[in-house]
Amino acid sequence: MPQEGDKPAKPAPRHAGTGHRARLRQRLLTGGAEALADYEVLEYLLFAGNPRGDTKPLAKALLDRFGTLPAVLNADPAALSQVKGMGDTGTAMLKATALAARRMARGEVQGKPVLGSWQALIDYLTIDMAHLTVERVRVLYLDTRNRLILDHHVGDGSIDEAAIHPREVVRRALDVGASALIMVHNHPSGNPEPSTADIQITRRIAEAGRLLGIVVHDHVIVGREGHASLRAKGLI
Repeated sequence: MPQEGDKPAKPAPRHAGTGHRARLRQRLLTGGAEALADYEVLEYLLFAGNPRGDTKPLAKALLDRFGTLPAVLNADPAALSQVKGMGDTGTAMLKATALAARRMARGEVQGKPVLGSWQALIDYLTIDMAHLTVERVRVLYLDTRNRLILDHHVGDGSIDEAAIHPREVVRRALDVGASALIMVHNHPSGNPEPSTADIQITRRIAEAGRLLGIVVHDHVIVGREGHASLRAKGLI
């Protein structure tokens, strides 16, 4: 208990970044979607792993290493850890943010007719796949009202009959009671334009589906530069 004559304790000194962090927080809360630059978004997220230090240099180093904010958020934890200054707490914060973004986008698709929520579907697929460093193949199985029944991860690797078998794709549709499907894969190069192999495998699956009453609505390819629809291009 303080005694008479004791001097009052001095408050803990504020570290140099306190004012800057407060200003970032205020802009974030009041400034709208474009209140912060990409490096400032990262800077703020990284506060969790460095509560008293300056996170701006690390934020800029991450953007220099990976190129864009989405690429940073979708980077593999092992790759993030190679950037000097990144620890487990900061990496976990970035991965949690990416996970939240994916789940928000997925929530806009679930329970709704996919063909009537096409832009929401494209947004979800772009967030989820555009920045992958490996080629990933998925099939979205739909019911009679075109609502999503199953989002099936077929596998990783080049899209050809060695990786994706038309009969297996259609058989899975019958197994889950689907009446239609949408094929999806990404191009790690960034360019979403379909290759000859993309077109050929899509047509084989569409033909296999026709024989058993399963409609192939589309094959969507996503990349960092955008997306391509084989249906829109008249290739199915």
